[in-house]
Amino acid sequence: MAKQQVAEQESLGEAMNKTELFFEENGRKIAGIFLGLLCVAALIFGYRALVTLPRAEKAAEMIAEAQYRFEEENPDFELALQGDANGAGFLEVIEKYGSTPSGNLAKHYAGICYLRLGDYKTAADYLAKFSPVKGLPGALINAQNYGLQGDAAVEQQNYAAAVKFYEKAVKAADNNMTAPMYLRKAGLAEKAQGNTAKAAAYFEEILTSYPASMEARDAEKLLGGVQ
Repeated sequence: MAKQQVAEQESLGEAMNKTELFFEENGRKIAGIFLGLLCVAALIFGYRALVTLPRAEKAAEMIAEAQYRFEEENPDFELALQGDANGAGFLEVIEKYGSTPSGNLAKHYAGICYLRLGDYKTAADYLAKFSPVKGLPGALINAQNYGLQGDAAVEQQNYAAAVKFYEKAVKAADNNMTAPMYLRKAGLAEKAQGNTAKAAAYFEEILTSYPASMEARDAEKLLGGVQ
C-alpha cells in the first residue's frame, strides 16, 4: 500500500512538472498581451487615465525585472519575490500597486515562486488572492492559477480540494491544450484517494472530448491502471 501511495505521488509530481511547461515557456507573452489589453481598456475611462493608467504603467515597469528573474534559465525565485537594489520583486509590486493589473498578476507570480520554493501554504494564499480576468490570455492565466492551487493542495495531500481546483481550471479555459492537462491531474488526484471509478471518468473524458491532445496518448494506459 505504501509503495502504491509513493507511486501515485510520483505520478502526480510528474504531471505537475510536465503540464506547466507551456506556461513557463510562454508566460511573458501571455502576460504581456494581458497587460496590454488592460492598459488599452483603462484609456477608455476619462479621468481614470490621469490616475489609474500612470499607476498601471509604474506597476508594469516594476514587475518587469521580477518577471525577468522569474523566467531566467536558472530562475532565482527568492530574488524574484523579494527584489533587490537593482529591481523590485513581486512582493513589492503587490504592496505598492496591488490593485493594478500588474499587482494582480504579481500575486499569481508570487504564488508560483512560493510553490517552487516549497512553501505550499503561502503559495496557496497568494494564488487565491489573484482575481480572474477576462479575455483569452486572461483565461489561460486563470486556468493556470486554478491548476497551481490544485498543485499546492496535492503537495499538502489535500486531494479532494485539488480535484475541485483542477475542475475549475478545465472550465476556465476549455480547449484542446490545457483542459486535458487538468483532467489528467484530477484523475490522478482521485486515484490517490482510491476513487478509481472517478479517476477513470476523468481519463475517459480526455479520450472522448480531447482525442487529439497529447494527454490522450497516455489516457488509455492510465485508464487501464484504474479498471
